[in-house]
Amino acid sequence: MRAAEIRSRFLQYFARQAHAVRPSSSLVPGDDPTLLFTNAGMVQFKKVFLGQEAPPEGNRRATTSQKCVRAGGKHNDLEQVGHTARHHTFFEMLGNFSFGDYFKRDAIRFAWEFVTVELKIPREHLRVTVYKDDDEARGLWIEETGIAANRIYGLGEKDNFWQMADTGPCGPCSEIFYDHGEAVAGGPPGSPDADGDRYIEIWNLVFMQFDRSADGTLTPLPKPCVDTGMGLERLTAVLQHVHSNYQIDSMQALVMAAAAATGRTDLDNPSLNVIADHIRACSFLIVDGVLPSNEGRGYVLRRIIRRATRHVWKLGALK
Repeated sequence: MRAAEIRSRFLQYFARQAHAVRPSSSLVPGDDPTLLFTNAGMVQFKKVFLGQEAPPEGNRRATTSQKCVRAGGKHNDLEQVGHTARHHTFFEMLGNFSFGDYFKRDAIRFAWEFVTVELKIPREHLRVTVYKDDDEARGLWIEETGIAANRIYGLGEKDNFWQMADTGPCGPCSEIFYDHGEAVAGGPPGSPDADGDRYIEIWNLVFMQFDRSADGTLTPLPKPCVDTGMGLERLTAVLQHVHSNYQIDSMQALVMAAAAATGRTDLDNPSLNVIADHIRACSFLIVDGVLPSNEGRGYVLRRIIRRATRHVWKLGALK
């Protein structure tokens, strides 16, 4: 299943569940000075979640495939690109959103049905995490999916409690992990070996149900919301039975082009991955109006270009 089909299936599935299919917003947030770039699917709905705007067209359900960049500010994956199998500066995030409509039960049901029925990922390869104190979510996973209790892991705030900022909307989250099998090193979520590559997070379901005040008090929101995010590249790697995001169809075309341009035949060279990732990020940033400069977004773009150029030089293509 190619990446384009996976994207289409995701949007079509949630359209059948009465979600409005919304276009991806620009990589440059229109009226949010707190962000350099759009770095998650919920950014275009931030004011809706904060109660400052009504849901688009009055529909309290939405779904998107949002283009994202994480190469500056709080979320910055630039230096990890080329060293891992899954980090990108530019990626697509699939998401479904509820603005005070459905909550945990339906979010869990939708996610499990899409992964196991629509995509036919074997249930035995899936694991789930919940926030350690979220007994409601733990119970709903068992009720709605039949997953065994020993395949649900309770983790702390660092991993499974999401907040938009130090104050404001926040809540527990629940993640779906894919198990690549015993042949790959690594332990389950929360274990000492969790940083290994065996168990890979593919989807995060955020349950925004509290308002955190400056003193840390959590007050229940009158209309809890759902915000989910699933990396298209990670999901595609699972469905195409490859271990690296750079081996999926949409990235391989760029890796092959980078190899041809630099005269290389070692297609697993990390520098080719860097060039493929960075040219994609640069292209989308420029299309959305960012140009190289000495400050702000333009400086980040300039850094990405310079980093890509350095890796072209490392491959011997620049003298």
